[in-house]
Amino acid sequence: MQESLIQSLPSNPLLAAGWMVLVFLGYVVVGVVPAVGAIYLLYFLLTLPMRRNERARIFLDSLELGLRQGKTAEDSIIAVSASRDRSFGARFYLLAENLRAGKRFSEALRQVPRLLPPQVAAMLHAGERIGDITKVLPACRQVLKDGVSQVRGALNYVILIVFVASPALVLIPLMFSVYVLPKYREIFVEMSGQQIPALSRFIFDGQRGFLVVQIATVLFIWIALLAYLGGPRLSHWLSRVAPSAPDRIALLLPWRRKRMQRDFSSMLGLLLDTGVPEPEAVLLAGEATGHGAIIKRRAAAVADALRQGIKLPEALKAFDDDGELKWRIANAAHTHTGFAKALVGWHETLDAKAFQLEQSAAQIATTVFVLINGVIVGCFAIGVFMALMQLTGSALW
Repeated sequence: MQESLIQSLPSNPLLAAGWMVLVFLGYVVVGVVPAVGAIYLLYFLLTLPMRRNERARIFLDSLELGLRQGKTAEDSIIAVSASRDRSFGARFYLLAENLRAGKRFSEALRQVPRLLPPQVAAMLHAGERIGDITKVLPACRQVLKDGVSQVRGALNYVILIVFVASPALVLIPLMFSVYVLPKYREIFVEMSGQQIPALSRFIFDGQRGFLVVQIATVLFIWIALLAYLGGPRLSHWLSRVAPSAPDRIALLLPWRRKRMQRDFSSMLGLLLDTGVPEPEAVLLAGEATGHGAIIKRRAAAVADALRQGIKLPEALKAFDDDGELKWRIANAAHTHTGFAKALVGWHETLDAKAFQLEQSAAQIATTVFVLINGVIVGCFAIGVFMALMQLTGSALW
């Protein structure tokens, strides 16, 4: 092929050099550009939560800088928007336009729901309610750290399997069952004059069940990938169809429950320290978790219990799966440092447990994925070699 390529070169050296350059560019366009595009697409999808959180972090830093200078939240955002910096994103400037139109900070944030994570937006609303947004900024930044755990779990365990192994997991057994096994049966019968062994027949006849298990596994992983990529937007769309579905799914995940408890407790402590009445503090803290109907109903039930004279630790049972929140709040009420400082250590523990649970779930999912694939491949290998052993034994005898 190299000789034919050399013979096809023009005799003129300049034309030959130009032709070689065109061939090289063709190889680049056909091979390198798609590969680079695929790698960039993978990087873009993997880092979606980090980019969302980075924009939110820039927003919080800009807001805090303006507040420290004595400006209002509205004036801070309007002043920053004059820079026209693209790193803030288009929604940031839409928020600035709403503020220029005379809307309040929290009202303008509601008009741009995907500018910030739902928890952060709710916490800023609570900060505006108590009259000091700077007090809730540490809790907002704590929420943004959750994206690191999501990206790490996806990068190390799940995404590689989704993009590399899952297509082959379905296609290879399908091709094997359609093209290889029928021919294998025919050849075995022709050579031995017997049926394949019972165990091999059982395995080969159960190929449809194996394929169903493999397809179900792949669908589960791709649904998890869709949830990872969709983020708050997917939850918002899903809540329109089934209002309580995102909450129910989130509460089934133990790391999400830990983070919900952390966000609720941290905001409740801040609100109580600033003198907000307990029923209203519970309602605002429930909104700060970023969850919808279920959490709001629980917060409303706690608020009703408080209005009936029940003490706060007892009323918080609706948010307390293991009873820890009850005694943590009860102990914090007897300290002189306030609720927020007394609960800091527990919030860090909840955050660490959530990180551990999320990473463990990613590792378990990967292990199960590999084991299912290994069991199926092993079963087919046993079926094939059992038939070969019978064929070899009949030939020897």
